[in-house]
Amino acid sequence: MNLSPEVLKKIVTRVANTRPDEISCAECFDELDEFAELVLSGKSVDEARPLVQDHLKRCKDCREEFEALLDSLTALQ
Repeated sequence: MNLSPEVLKKIVTRVANTRPDEISCAECFDELDEFAELVLSGKSVDEARPLVQDHLKRCKDCREEFEALLDSLTALQ
């Protein structure tokens, strides 16, 4: 397998930024509804759900799901 320097750099960066207490996409998805309600109520998500917040910063797919949920909930209010 021949990896480009750019791909290797991304891999090393992700490994270096990995936390021992990270949650998976499935775990994040299970908490998105409560997380969205916290966001809409103005509560501190960094304090209430730091692992979900961290996952959403790192995972584009989960962040897109969260943003779609948040948009839907906002439209219903």
